[in-house]
This record gives sequence, structure tokens and C-alpha cells, in this order.
Amino acid sequence: MSAPTRRSVLNGLALASAATILPLSALTSMPAFAAETADSPVPPLRQMRGMWIASVLNINWPSKPGLTVEAQQAEYLAWLDLARARRLNSVFVQIRPTADAFWPSPHEPWSEYLTGVQGQAPGYDPLAFLVEETHRRGLAFHAWFNPYRVSMQPDPAKLHPEHPGRKNPDWIVSYGGKLYYNPGIPAVRAFVQDAMMDAVTGYEIDGLHFDDYFYPVNTTAFDDAAAYARYGAGFPDLASWRRDNVDLLVREMQQRVRQAKPEVAWGISPSGIWRNSSTDPLGSDTAGSQSYDNLHADTRGWVRKGWLDYIAPQIYWYIGQSNADYAKLIPWWSGVAAGTDVQLWIGQAAYKAGAAGQPAQWFQPDELSRHLTLNLDNPQVGGDIWYNSGDVREDRLGSVSTAVTDHYIRPALAPLLPRLASGRPPRRPVLAAAHKVAGGAELHIVAPGRDVPFQFAVFRFDRQAGSGDFADARNLVAVIPAGRDVRWVDPEGARGANYHVTAVDRANRQSEPSPGRRVR
Repeated sequence: MSAPTRRSVLNGLALASAATILPLSALTSMPAFAAETADSPVPPLRQMRGMWIASVLNINWPSKPGLTVEAQQAEYLAWLDLARARRLNSVFVQIRPTADAFWPSPHEPWSEYLTGVQGQAPGYDPLAFLVEETHRRGLAFHAWFNPYRVSMQPDPAKLHPEHPGRKNPDWIVSYGGKLYYNPGIPAVRAFVQDAMMDAVTGYEIDGLHFDDYFYPVNTTAFDDAAAYARYGAGFPDLASWRRDNVDLLVREMQQRVRQAKPEVAWGISPSGIWRNSSTDPLGSDTAGSQSYDNLHADTRGWVRKGWLDYIAPQIYWYIGQSNADYAKLIPWWSGVAAGTDVQLWIGQAAYKAGAAGQPAQWFQPDELSRHLTLNLDNPQVGGDIWYNSGDVREDRLGSVSTAVTDHYIRPALAPLLPRLASGRPPRRPVLAAAHKVAGGAELHIVAPGRDVPFQFAVFRFDRQAGSGDFADARNLVAVIPAGRDVRWVDPEGARGANYHVTAVDRANRQSEPSPGRRVR
């Protein structure tokens, strides 16, 4: 059993309960799915479809510090509406951007990106609101943390007086106009884990997510000489010691997450190049910045050793780019993940498509769609995460909507982690009725027993369904938030259509399909 979760009163906003009946209008913002042709690939039942919502420097949410509670909440709900409109199933939300917190943390101060003042309470519990509203819409919530970045400015005196960096000045390294926790101090590594695990154990998040920032540079200009002298005995050089420090963080986070909340997905989105083949024969055919050497992040090693549930490399280059070709990096990463239980999702550069100053290739409206087409030739790829939500919304050149139209032909469940596949699936729901109404076909779905699942997956057939018809999404018409008693209208439903429904839990395990119901 997982730890109990915090709840807070969210300014009178009623939170969904297990017995809530889903309004018939709950999915009206969803666009119609494109018609499939004989040439269309078989749509997968499971696929990561996510986007990053960045809070550092108020990049995405909140749009600026000091908004009212109501304005902050309205902005976030608009991002969820966008995720649904783009047919996504997951959001990755930055809740600890600079050694601060978007929840009442006992370890670190409130984030300045909420109120404009570090340590000032925003008047509600943002993380509780984020998780509840994300789940209410049937989306998965991945909590995005930056482990070591402390501040986007270089002066420790500007931190909150109670900030751990003020109380432990030896923990702080100033470099490149920013402040960082020193990854080489064991007490720091334990502390940052405690700070992040507080959110994991206190809230019903679906994933714990790191981005690509570990050590910021591979030079002694990042002054950790004292820590190296104290803790680096036995290592051949500074780089090896630093790399071991990052390895320890990754391995220990896996252990702590699995012990506390085994159904939480744990993963990292590193920069897209581990090492170049000119440096290491195991590396990729690239000539770019190497995470192994420059950030002390052995991203390939983490996958091969099974220290992650997933890796989401940021392949932020176009097809054919001379120093880092998307078409070469995808098969390379697929080979890294092959034979492991580590899922491979791809970070997509929506922020480059049609953006000023980018090369001409990023002004081809179908560049991102061609990325997803290339992914189809690499079955190890289990989906994509888009950076960032602002660019997903702006959709310059129609590049994101083109990819959605071309590739998100049907809904998709989020991926099921191999280590959780053997767990007990939810009980199959009861499809109590299916009848024709003015707006389509109305289904009445009931969750049996005491446990209410996370989602219902609705399948529609024009014939009798067979057992193999539920292995892909060709007949999947909707994935909707579940409840004890749900009524939902399929706007394309007609008399004679045959429906089945499966239940899906928060770990993405799926029940057996319900007995079929034909629309009367």
C-alpha cells in the first residue's frame, strides 16, 4: 500500500470523488479523429503522449509570479485543455525548479515563481490542485524535478533566510551566474532525495521525472575541489568521481521510489548524445556535446543497468542534421534500450519548429511528423514528450497539429511498465446500457466492487468483437475518466454499433473487456 496522500481545500473547488458521474460534456473539447486508410499504420493501444509544462522563470505556468489563486488555477486548467485537444495522455509539470517547492515542503521554501517572493505561501496547495485536476481529466501527472539547481542568480544572500543553502553554505557552488547544490557531498545527495520524496509520498503523482541538469560543466571552474579532496579517494580523476556521484543519485532514487511508491514511474530526460563514436566505439554517429563527459551523466549506463523505468532523450535535432542526425540517434537509442525493461520515449523539440533563427529544416511543417514516422521503424520507441507546452499551443506552421493528425489517429493508453505488468488488473466494468440519443450513442458504465479505476477505455465495433480485437487501438474510440457510475456519449455512435469497455488503473493495467452491448 502507498503512503496516505495530502489533501487541501482548494478555494472551494470540489474535487472529483469515486462516485462522481462524468458529465456528458466532459470530452467535448476532443477533436474528431482522422479517418484511417489502408496505408495507415496500426494504431498502438499504448503510447506515451506527453508535454512538459515548465515553471522555471515562469516559462509556461504560472505565466508570471503573483497571479491570484484563481488566475493560476485557470491557467493550469487551460494547459490541461490543450493536452486533451492535442490528444495527449500525460503531462510533465515542473514542481521543484530551483531547490524550492510548489507544495508545502518541510525541506525547502515556497517557489518564487508562484508569488514572486521565495518562501511566501500562495494561499493554497498548488501540487494538490495540479494532481487532482489532471487526474479528473483522465491524464497522468508526472512530477518534474531539477535535483541540484538552487537559483538562477549567483548570490546566496538572496536566498530565503531559512533556505538550506543559507544554513549550509558549504553545500552551494556558484557557477555561470547560477547557484547549485554540490552533488559530491553525501549529505546533499541525501537531502535532495528527501526533498523530492516528500512530494512522492505525500501526493498521488504518477511519475518522478528528472530533466538533463546534473553537473553543469566538466571543468574545475565548478569549484568542488574541497569535496573532491574529502570524498574522492580511490577515483582516478575528478570526472570519474563526479560521474559516480550522479550514478549514486540515480540508483538511490530508484531504490527509494520503488520502496515508497512502487507504482510510480521513475525516469530521466537527458540530453540526446551519450558519447560520440569518435570518442567511444559504443557511442552514436554524432559530433555534439556528450552528456557522459560534459554533464558527468552516464545515460547509456543507467539504461543498460536497469536503474530507470524509462529514459526520454531529448533528440532536439532535425532529420539529416550533420552533427546530430535524428535519423541516426533514434536507432542508436533503440539499440541501447533493446533487451532491457527500460522504456524509450523521445523528447521532441516543438520549440524549434518555425522559430526565428532556426535552420530552414525547422521551417518544414512536416518535420516533427516525419520524426514520428521514423519512430515507427524502431519499435523500441514507445512514444514522445513535447517541449514545451507553450510551443505545443502556439503550433507554429501547424507543425504540432500535423504530427497529431498524422500519428495520433486513435486515443492511446499510457505505457505499462514491464515490472508492473504482472500486478493485479482492475475488475472489468459493467456496461449497463447503450442506447441511441440525439447526440450519438449514450453508454452507461458502472465500476464494480469498492475500487474505482482511473480510466475507462471504450471500444466500438460494427460487428462481433473477438479476443484479439483489443490488442491495438483500431477500435478504441475514447479513453475517459472513470467513476463509480459514468454516462458518456459517443458522438459517432449509431444504432447497431457494438461496444465493450475496459477499466484501466493508475499503473495503466487494463481489465478484461466488458460483455458487449449493442446500441438500441
